[in-house]
Amino acid sequence: MSKEVGAGKKPVVLLTGYLGSGKTTVLNELLKNEMGRKIAVIVNDIGSINIDAGILKNGGTAAEKEEMIELQNGCICCTLQNQFMKEIDRLAGSPEIEAVFVEASGVSNPENIAEGFQVYEEMMPQSPIYLSSVVTVADADRIYTEFLGKMEAAEAGDETEEDPDIINLVMDQIEYCGLIILNKCDLLSRGQIDRVKKVLQELQPEAEIVEAVQGKVNPSAILNCGRFDYEKAGRSSLVSRTLNSSAGAQETDTDCGITSFLFEERRPFDYDRFSDFLQNDYPEEIIRAKGYVWFADDDIHVQLFEQAGRNASVTEVSNWVCALPKESQQEILREHPNAMDDWDETYGDRMNQIVFIGRGYEKSAILRQLKKCLSK
Repeated sequence: MSKEVGAGKKPVVLLTGYLGSGKTTVLNELLKNEMGRKIAVIVNDIGSINIDAGILKNGGTAAEKEEMIELQNGCICCTLQNQFMKEIDRLAGSPEIEAVFVEASGVSNPENIAEGFQVYEEMMPQSPIYLSSVVTVADADRIYTEFLGKMEAAEAGDETEEDPDIINLVMDQIEYCGLIILNKCDLLSRGQIDRVKKVLQELQPEAEIVEAVQGKVNPSAILNCGRFDYEKAGRSSLVSRTLNSSAGAQETDTDCGITSFLFEERRPFDYDRFSDFLQNDYPEEIIRAKGYVWFADDDIHVQLFEQAGRNASVTEVSNWVCALPKESQQEILREHPNAMDDWDETYGDRMNQIVFIGRGYEKSAILRQLKKCLSK
């Protein structure tokens, strides 16, 4: 997922992945193979003490010879993004630095980080620095156990409690990347690994998947990339392809029996009915769902609905444009005139819009259930 770049450019390799997936180990391996270039390393940790940076420094690694930048007490995909991009701009002007490796925090959303790079590259077209690759380090055992395995356990009647945000975030990280390092493959059988890879390839078909044990991978898979293709990454996941499909509510088929469809409805959901649907009637055949919703008792806030396996969450993320003061509305619409294409006289930009992905589900039954959740 890359484009060619000219000579003298400084690539940035972005490593993402949930806590415990093995990002620091992968970074360590990369640094061991980059002794010929002067590398800057940016390590982000959401805590007040940057644990990952400490591991790299104290582990007798190549990081001791590199410039190490620690960003902590926040995440570079949101609260620390401005500080992060300032460091990137500073490194762009440093003649000694030839490349930058970034280890994002375990709770980072790579799409948000990439958007910051894209804005930077558009505003600073002469800058030598560019985003080369977005690499997601995924824990194969966790994905099998908490994503695929949980569905099998639920079908067998074995219910367990999980933090709903964890596996949803893991899926977000997988759906926006150019390379997936499937780490800890030694913990699964060959058949289990193949099943994990098959599903991941359906969720993000443009990403190469490399198997790894203890973070050891061929560095050429990560380091010999051109310029990261933002457009392809943004539209290649199954969620994005379904959401952007002109087929609308028609189903999109994949090679291994996974299908997807888009549900769109202007009218708001009733919060209690939607919650009851998630808790008691949600179809086990749906393996992934994502989209924006709104509720009748809150016409101000955009809510992000995400589900992966047996875990689902609804999180407030922003305000609807039509709920903003008139001056703010006009400013946003001037900057983004395409927003008027979907503007409704009654509801403005408010809309329930969810992509459902699964295998063997009954679409008509799901649509009937969703319509029952709408406010009367």
